[in-house]
Amino acid sequence: MEKSCSLLIHFDKGTPALANEIKEALEGNDVPAKIDAMKKAVMLLLNGETLPQLFITIIRYVLPSEDHTIQKLLLLYLEIIEKTDSKGRVLPEMILICQNLRNNLQHPNEYLRGVTLRFLCRLNEVDIIEPLIPSIMSNLEHRHPFVRRYAILAVMSIYKLPQGEQLLVDAPEKIENVLTTEQDPSAKRNAFLMLFQCAQERAINYLLTHVDRVSDWGELLQMVVLDLIRKVCRTNKAEKGRYIKIIISLLTAPSAAVTYECAGTLVSLSSAPTAIRAAANTYCQLLQSQSDNNVKLIVLDRLNELKSSHKDIMVDMIMDVLRVLSSPNLDIRRKTLDIVLELITPRNINEVVLTLKKEVVKTQSGELEKNGEYRQMLIQAIHSCAIKFPEVASTVVHLLMDFLGDNNVASAIDVVVFVREIIETNPKLRVSIVTRLLDTFYQIRAARVCSCALWIIGEYCLSLSEVESGIATIKQCLGDLPFYSVSEESEATDSSKKTQQANSITTVSSRRPAILADGTYATQSAASETVFSPATVVQGSLTTGNLRSLLLTGDFFLGAVVACTLTKLILRLEEVQPSKIEVNKATTNALLIMVSMLQLGQSSVLPHPIDNDSYDRIVLCIRLLCNTGDEVRQIWLSSCRESFVKMLSDKQLRETEEIKAKAQTSFSQPDDLIDFYHLKSRRGMSQLELEDAVQDDLKRATGEFVKDENDANKLNRVLQLTGFSDPVYAEAFVTVHHYDIVLDVTVINRTKETLQNLCLELATMGDLKLVERPQNYTLAPESSKQIKANIKVSSTETGVIFGNIVYETSNVLERTVVVLNDIHIDIMDYISPAVCSDAAFRTMWAEFEWENKVAVNTVIQDEKEFLDHIIKSTNMKCLTAPSALEDECGFLAANLYAKSAFGEDALVNLSIEKQSDGKLSGYIRIRSKTQGIALSLGDKITLKQKGGS
Repeated sequence: MEKSCSLLIHFDKGTPALANEIKEALEGNDVPAKIDAMKKAVMLLLNGETLPQLFITIIRYVLPSEDHTIQKLLLLYLEIIEKTDSKGRVLPEMILICQNLRNNLQHPNEYLRGVTLRFLCRLNEVDIIEPLIPSIMSNLEHRHPFVRRYAILAVMSIYKLPQGEQLLVDAPEKIENVLTTEQDPSAKRNAFLMLFQCAQERAINYLLTHVDRVSDWGELLQMVVLDLIRKVCRTNKAEKGRYIKIIISLLTAPSAAVTYECAGTLVSLSSAPTAIRAAANTYCQLLQSQSDNNVKLIVLDRLNELKSSHKDIMVDMIMDVLRVLSSPNLDIRRKTLDIVLELITPRNINEVVLTLKKEVVKTQSGELEKNGEYRQMLIQAIHSCAIKFPEVASTVVHLLMDFLGDNNVASAIDVVVFVREIIETNPKLRVSIVTRLLDTFYQIRAARVCSCALWIIGEYCLSLSEVESGIATIKQCLGDLPFYSVSEESEATDSSKKTQQANSITTVSSRRPAILADGTYATQSAASETVFSPATVVQGSLTTGNLRSLLLTGDFFLGAVVACTLTKLILRLEEVQPSKIEVNKATTNALLIMVSMLQLGQSSVLPHPIDNDSYDRIVLCIRLLCNTGDEVRQIWLSSCRESFVKMLSDKQLRETEEIKAKAQTSFSQPDDLIDFYHLKSRRGMSQLELEDAVQDDLKRATGEFVKDENDANKLNRVLQLTGFSDPVYAEAFVTVHHYDIVLDVTVINRTKETLQNLCLELATMGDLKLVERPQNYTLAPESSKQIKANIKVSSTETGVIFGNIVYETSNVLERTVVVLNDIHIDIMDYISPAVCSDAAFRTMWAEFEWENKVAVNTVIQDEKEFLDHIIKSTNMKCLTAPSALEDECGFLAANLYAKSAFGEDALVNLSIEKQSDGKLSGYIRIRSKTQGIALSLGDKITLKQKGGS
């Protein structure tokens, strides 16, 4: 029931106005009451009411009003109401409004003339428009530009009607004359737009006649000129040489909108290096000159597209792009770093890393709230640079190690992971990294960072001095032993028993040792109402004894890592230390530390006892130090590092495969035409055209021209909408773009009769919206018609398009309805495989609130085969390394990731196990930020998981 209107008004349906009340207000003389009544009438009409009884009242009492607001509302009312009957003929009473419209077009007030002309732009009824033609044309020469502006648009809209060329035979010629003499920028733009859309040759002639003055035209007219150039060059590529000079001249226009459109037009028309470089320079200038963050994000997207197709040229612009890091917006900085990291070459790596180092130093100022997140992004970028170009690692690794104690834990984790990888891939830096790590180890605050740093100490302290320094550093950070006082615990227990026997609570003064913040002991006097209360955890110092502080919070996983590191250092000390006495002394101290950790874990000082895994690990280390075999020594000192090296090589191999997958593979046929550049005639061609010709030849030779999808894929997208026995046969070809769906519906009249007022009526369910309702058609016997319908998509939620075809015949008075099959929009058209780090995946998994849990129910019996089937069915990327999915172990767990066209993240965790009967069981969990993608993906997996196609 919705009706199109140039004005959208919010309407509260709770208290609708009555037609009688509106009628009374319109018949009165009170102007404000009339305005209010007209507004109510317009709102009711927009929401599906007909109100036929108001028409005559409005003609009698509203039409003669001189009030501008009432006249404006009257035109809105006339725009909404039905002006034709069921057969498409204009209603007789509509003739009553023609005289009023003519009077308005000749009114001395410019505003009334202008709004009336604007109303005529939206009028499609020829019978109403025809008597007004002379008045419309006379307004082309009105003294006020406001009137001339809308007079030109009215002429254009009338000329575009089916019978418009008969109504306005000489319209293009008159508009061309207006364009020549017009001085107002908006009116001039409208005149050129009319020629562009209705008489393209005249627009081209005018443009080529005034080529030298295009740069002096107004912004609005320059935008239309660019639209014209794009359209002409798409239809006739040979003509683009004539227009490239115009585009180049507009690149220096003062308007940012013109330069942006100009750069985009240049890229779409030419692939010559000079043109691409000019467009990239323009984009970089826009990044510096524009303060709006949205503009910067859009321009960065354009640069990203240029990077994909013209990487060699974009490499030279890398420092210009890096200047955008001065923006405080994190999204802009992230997108900038993503672009820069793919443009790094041996020639510019030093400059890039130097800039990134300066940015890291700036984050230490603490002026901005999100400095921690920005620092983390910079650290990850430097990490990527150092992996690609190991020679720069030495210039950054020591700077980054200052951030091991960063308050932002994620940033500190990135640093320590970077250090772990660099120390393996750059053996020359091992000594300096180990020395620096031992010096700064006490600054580390986070348990995960400590764990990784301890692993590095255990694996890469090789010389005698390094091993001894490593053991000493760990002992210093653990503090003095024991971790708690045994006498304190026993005394407290005895006192508590005596108090319980007395069956009363008394206030006593007690003197007892206490653990201070730095891990040392002191005598404490305190008065309390009970002799003993359960001890609370006492934190260690954050400056000396960071390991002690973390252990006293109950983190025994870190305690197990400390035990393993000490074990490795002692085993290596046995190899490099000739003195057995020193080795035995170090072994004794290490065993004492491990036993103290076990005692702390089993005591009542901490609220939670030590977990079984950590306990078993520490006990294993104690047994190993007491009785060491050569095989076990080999495992602890060599195998761990070998596993790490293998993990790094797998990671590098995976990244290489991803780069190869992104690269476009193109093929050319052996019989394709190749033009030889040196044999071509160069007469009359500019340098830019010559470069363009070379690029086209190269693309043709290497097969880089984008091929249309093959016929088989096209046939898969053709959906049958009606049956073969229906009088009207219809089928639709569905084309899915990012934000809209185009339905190309073919309708065939299979009868021997003419079908009148044939209309394709569509409706949508889900986050889909029909942009424009298709118009009515007349279909001759056994003829066909192509009808296009555009549908906007706002999310990845699965949607349904349904509808029917309605038509009339001359023999039957009633309308015939043919119901169409539903068109289901598949979520797979909107999501594509994507890659993210494990840390980012875990972060999103914890944050996303929508989860859909699907039980595994399949006939497939192989775990890997089932995973491959789910990946293929859901169009997702498996983030789990292939090495983790190898071998047969009876169960499999993998993470999948995809990103939608709307920027939504889709996370999937697959956990399956093979039962004794050979069947697979388990769950597939889907998480997303929005409900639609979780539900739609779950439905898709449920449908496809059994192994169906």
